[in-house]
Amino acid sequence: MRRLHRRFASLAAISAFVFVTGCGEVNSTIDKAQACLEAPKIVADLTAQLTSLANDPQAMEKALDDTAAKLNDVADQAANTTIKEASDDLAATLSGINVQNVNDAVDAAQKVGADTAAYVQKVTEACTG
Repeated sequence: MRRLHRRFASLAAISAFVFVTGCGEVNSTIDKAQACLEAPKIVADLTAQLTSLANDPQAMEKALDDTAAKLNDVADQAANTTIKEASDDLAATLSGINVQNVNDAVDAAQKVGADTAAYVQKVTEACTG
């Protein structure tokens, strides 16, 4: 009877290990799927705001910084290395843009447009690959 109990305990421990390991892999997949949904949405929200903020340099600066913070969050949670690196890079770029006047705002909008297009392409490739 004791052998049966030991075998059952060993089997239960192995099953628990497999279950936990399997859940970890599922969580990684969920993290990647979530990042694949969130990353383009964050960028789309920013690009939608840029036109209306062209005459408000302070508001544009805040929008860039807020978007950088959101991208950093995505990077921290992303299970996919490509998404993480791309999000970190774009976040650094956005937080490095200084918008002091309307001319800076126009330049920033152009730079953000080009950089976000490249970012979305990287994320799309990572998510479909």
